[in-house]
Amino acid sequence: MLKEYKTVKEIAGPLLIVEKTSGVKFEELVEIKMQTGEIRRGKVLEIDRDMALVQMFEESRGLDAKKIKVRFLGKTQTLPVSSDIIGRVFNGAGKPIDKGPEIIPDKRLDINGNPLNPYARSYPNDFIQTGISAIDGMNTLVRGQKLPIFSGSGLPHARIASQIVRQSKVVKPQQEGDRGEEGGEKEAEFAVVFAALGITFEEADLFISDFKKTGAIQRTVLFINLASDPIVERIAIPRMALTCAEYLAFEKDMHVLVILSDMTNYCEALREVSAARKEVPGRRGYPGYLYTDLSTIYERAGLIKGKPGSITQIPILSMPEDDKTHPIPDLTGYITEGQIMLSRELHHKGIYPPIDVLPSLSRLKDKGIGEGKTREDHSAVLNQLFASYARGKEVRELAVILGEAALSDADKKFLKFAEEFEDKFVRQKENEDRSIITTLDLGWKLLSILPEEELKRVTEEQIRKYMPRKVKEKVKSS
Repeated sequence: MLKEYKTVKEIAGPLLIVEKTSGVKFEELVEIKMQTGEIRRGKVLEIDRDMALVQMFEESRGLDAKKIKVRFLGKTQTLPVSSDIIGRVFNGAGKPIDKGPEIIPDKRLDINGNPLNPYARSYPNDFIQTGISAIDGMNTLVRGQKLPIFSGSGLPHARIASQIVRQSKVVKPQQEGDRGEEGGEKEAEFAVVFAALGITFEEADLFISDFKKTGAIQRTVLFINLASDPIVERIAIPRMALTCAEYLAFEKDMHVLVILSDMTNYCEALREVSAARKEVPGRRGYPGYLYTDLSTIYERAGLIKGKPGSITQIPILSMPEDDKTHPIPDLTGYITEGQIMLSRELHHKGIYPPIDVLPSLSRLKDKGIGEGKTREDHSAVLNQLFASYARGKEVRELAVILGEAALSDADKKFLKFAEEFEDKFVRQKENEDRSIITTLDLGWKLLSILPEEELKRVTEEQIRKYMPRKVKEKVKSS
């Protein structure tokens, strides 16, 4: 028989302080019984001798400290899992909200999992195709990597997230002679776990209807936390998503892509709870343990030696005031292996997806590209496109000051290349799924704009093999 306590000392926002407790454990679940018989839930946030700090899952409105009873349940928050969770939609409490059949769990897993043991990790080295050229071609995502998307208010990160869910897959490399053909690709068993944090009802409905309409829901597990839901669910939902991903990856041997959007809402929830606890604030009012807390989420991605499954993470966060030095993107950048930057300038030009490839970075891209993974010319094309686009943007700034008439013929070619790169390579339709071969061939087509002597990061052999025919003839005659 579980003991009930009537010793609630104080109610402060979503927090209860319960005195004269015994045997209470950290993260233990709690039931709060009101005088009307209504039951509300919570969990133990902190223990100090015989005093327990309880964080409520629901709102604390209507609670009277003198009339409520608190019961500690002796267990932590768990997520019921089985193969049937794929294709289902859950709320922040881990309960199905899609009116589907009840899930009969194989087991119940504690959502407070641990980061992967560094000794047990295997190095990420397999290419994941998102179908988006600015990512696949320039900032390649590798299986087991943590690659965040840094966005801003009003930028289409939700649309990009939906597109990645629909299109992402692990593909087998094409063999020699398959250039330009799609038949050489072979999908591995792949699943997506999508956690939406603090979104509106309209956004949630958009995600669900889009996934159902395109069939992406058949391989997706969707966790939804609305802006009106309790903030404690917003803190728990990334851990639920990762617990689900760990089950699918390391017990069902699947390649799992986890998308967490928007982590800024998660950090705001942490700050709200920290303020209610009257903790000493850190940078910009966020708790001093923000880095540690984020690392417990991000470091649950990766590969384990001897296990065929994997967890790849794409956290999405909107930078307040587009400031990449803000604590949330700053600390995220320290923990993860690069970032995909969205550009407001490209967005204003009407370019989708507005990915700025110059400040973007995938630190593991060299491990996931090349012969036997994408194509042997990938690294050279990537470097040449990057250098040429950087030169083109410099020329564009120079043209604003001096005018195009002051530019050399070579500068004009680079200026044209920069415009075409943004319009043809970066820009693509929301339903356009480009293979890596299509992306690389498009890169060569754009490089044909430039004089052959300016192509210093690709070899003559690669030019002869991959450059469009009219440029091959030009090189041969020279």
